[in-house]
Amino acid sequence: MVQNYLKFIGFFTLLSGNCFAAEGGMPQLNPDYWISQIFWVILVFVTLYVILWRAILPKINENLENRKSQILTDLDEAQKLKDQSEKKISEYNKILSDAKQEAKKILDKTRKKVNLDIKNKKNQFDLEIGKEIEKAEKEIKTLKFSSIKDVNKIAIEASSEIVRKIVGTEVNASSVSAIVEDISKKEITKYI
Repeated sequence: MVQNYLKFIGFFTLLSGNCFAAEGGMPQLNPDYWISQIFWVILVFVTLYVILWRAILPKINENLENRKSQILTDLDEAQKLKDQSEKKISEYNKILSDAKQEAKKILDKTRKKVNLDIKNKKNQFDLEIGKEIEKAEKEIKTLKFSSIKDVNKIAIEASSEIVRKIVGTEVNASSVSAIVEDISKKEITKYI
C-alpha cells in the first residue's frame, strides 16, 4: 500500500511540471508562501490533535484503565487467595497439633496400661516364683532329712563292713548304729 502511495505521488509530481523548478529557490524560505504554510501546518496539527484527542487517546486511556482495574482485581484476588491459604495453613497446623496431642494421650494411656499389665504379670510371676521356691525348699529339707537317714544307714553298713574286715569278726549292729548317730548329730548342725 505504501508503495502504491509513493508511486502516485511520484506520478503526480512528474505531471505537474514544477518538480524541476529549482530556479525559484526553496519555497519554504520564500515569504510569499509563509501564510499558506502556516495555515497548512496549523490545519494538519489541529487535525492530528483532534484525531489524537477524540479517537486515539480515549482508547489508550480506556486500555490503561482496563489494565489498572485488571491489575487491582488480580491483586484483590491474590490477597483473597493468600488469606485463604493462610487460613487453611492455620487450620492444618491446628489439626496437626490436635492430632499430636491426641496421639500423645493415646500413647500415655497405652504406656500406663502396659506398665500396669507388666506390674501385674511381674507380681503374679513373683508369687509363682515364691511358691516354687518355697516348694523347692521344702523338698530340699525333706531330702536333707531323708538323706541324713540314708547317709546314716550307709555309714552304719560301711562302718560295720570296715570293722569286720579289719578285726575279722562280726560287730554288733546296734553299737555301730549308736556311734554313727552320735557323730551325725554332732556334725549335722553344720549342714542344717
